[in-house]
Amino acid sequence: MRFKSIHHPAFVTGDLDKTIRFWRDLLGMILALTPGKPGNRQAFFSVAEDTFVVFFEWPGAEHIPYMRPGTPRGGPLVFDHLCILVETENDMWELMGKLDAAEIPVSDAVDHGFLHSFYTYDPNGIPLELTCKHPGHDIIAQPRILDSEPTPATREGPDPVPGHWPEPEQVPDEERILVPGEGYEELKDG
Repeated sequence: MRFKSIHHPAFVTGDLDKTIRFWRDLLGMILALTPGKPGNRQAFFSVAEDTFVVFFEWPGAEHIPYMRPGTPRGGPLVFDHLCILVETENDMWELMGKLDAAEIPVSDAVDHGFLHSFYTYDPNGIPLELTCKHPGHDIIAQPRILDSEPTPATREGPDPVPGHWPEPEQVPDEERILVPGEGYEELKDG
């Protein structure tokens, strides 16, 4: 089995219009799908083929507190930040300019060795990293463990290691049941 991509992370917004204005109008993503109804709307923004950023509109949802990505903190575990890969370094600088012109705070550009990035926030306070690949550093083709004190699982290497989980059983055809979900009625015939 090979994974193709992350199809979508799903976030929450208390203001769908403000979110659409940022992701579609400022960043330039296509608003690909909007299923739902007042009180439970969704918006799918196309990042690339088969890759989306999705928002659920929950009235009354509060803006998350600002935090610097990568800074350890206590509290409930959700995530640290969302990183979006752009095609070229020029694209990264263009986005930085658009955000700056819109008076949305952006960090300095950072050279991570294998990526060049900058950081900002969407209107919901979601920390974003916008990044491009650093030429000559392909961490898929040449994985590298750089941790000075790697954990036992890390020391096992980059490839999947069998034996840590039970072997799965094949789901019989008669148990492969799909139930209608949000958007089914609107999209079922087309």
